[in-house]
Amino acid sequence: MKKIWILLFVCIICGEMHAQRTEVHTPHIRTVQVIANNDYMAPAVIRLGENESVEISFDHLTHDYHRYQYILTHCNADWTPSDISETEYLDGFNDNPIEDYDISVNTTLPYTHYRLTLPNDQVQLKLSGNYRLTVYDDAEGKDKPAFSACFRVLEKEVNVSAQVSSDTEIDRNKTHQQVSFSIQYKGYPIRNPQNEVKVHVLQDNRTDNWVTNLKPSYVGPDQLRYEHNRALIFPAGNEYRRFEMVSTRYASQGVESIRYHAPYYHVTLRPAEPRILNYSYDQDQNGRFVIRYDEAVNNNTEADYFFVHFSLLWENPLSEGDFYLQGAFTYDNFNEESRLKYNPETHAYEGNQLLKQGAYNYQYLYVAPGSRSGSTAQAEGNYYETENEYLILVYHRAFGERYDRLIGMQLVVND
Repeated sequence: MKKIWILLFVCIICGEMHAQRTEVHTPHIRTVQVIANNDYMAPAVIRLGENESVEISFDHLTHDYHRYQYILTHCNADWTPSDISETEYLDGFNDNPIEDYDISVNTTLPYTHYRLTLPNDQVQLKLSGNYRLTVYDDAEGKDKPAFSACFRVLEKEVNVSAQVSSDTEIDRNKTHQQVSFSIQYKGYPIRNPQNEVKVHVLQDNRTDNWVTNLKPSYVGPDQLRYEHNRALIFPAGNEYRRFEMVSTRYASQGVESIRYHAPYYHVTLRPAEPRILNYSYDQDQNGRFVIRYDEAVNNNTEADYFFVHFSLLWENPLSEGDFYLQGAFTYDNFNEESRLKYNPETHAYEGNQLLKQGAYNYQYLYVAPGSRSGSTAQAEGNYYETENEYLILVYHRAFGERYDRLIGMQLVVND
């Protein structure tokens, strides 16, 4: 067991700090989820002043109780802390305990499942914008956070109309998708759109290739248009690969074998072929995962943890760069845990993940030396037919204001 903790600790500390996504700082914390309104397929966004909520949950790999506290920080559009006080964005107390927890039942790897819902009786959110939740173990202190997670609060003031096209500005080879959209703000005061409005666009909720600092191509009465913008051209990628490990009695989709090597289960996925020659249609979930165990009454505490073995067939090692696993379960971190290592005996890039039972989406991304963005071209291919989601977020800061309001949002899927 000691060797497992050492391996996981090395994986965690090698990750870069990117505040706009989940960041886990201790190897004992697994399966951090941020789910708005009980809909795991929806963006982690709730509407201000409405009867909506966001749940943050996680597992600590022990049955020993730990007193976890949480702190909420309001952030600017770029996820730097806002220049406002807690009393301006919170009603109630900050630095509160997480009191909802249960221990796992009949699992080979013991854990305690913690849950937190916002807003709650202790604290309510007063402003729209970006929020970072930081969780720490009271025994360790605030200067040693266990993890941080992010969500957004929307006050809808503008309408966003959007479309996605495969007919892009840079090629006719059907490998890219281009996003175009307009913002209608009739009745809402925006005096200097070029400087006051900030727009972010994310493909399948990925943070490694998100687009920021967009400027409108057209400014008209009560309308902003973002058209023919090369920054809004995305490699189309391919449908996410999928696997399920919802039982210990049989191998589900994408699984080659499931075996018990005391004291843990090991799941070996079917070796993956590069998909650079063909588009592979599938009904994927655009990178998401859902925790599920077929025989469970409560998936949160009865689903077990398995060591999952990934394999990407590749004849010879890359001369430079690396392949990484990407999906919601990696939190878009290109670190040692998500990096694949080449095995000359199997002629494959291989990696391992400690994952909770459920259904998962993933893909293999190539990351060039010095890059912070992953490419689908090398292992997955780029095909215009790929069904992708594009999340458009509209922030506004009027002259003299001290924080970025989230005033508009649209989720668009290509036809």
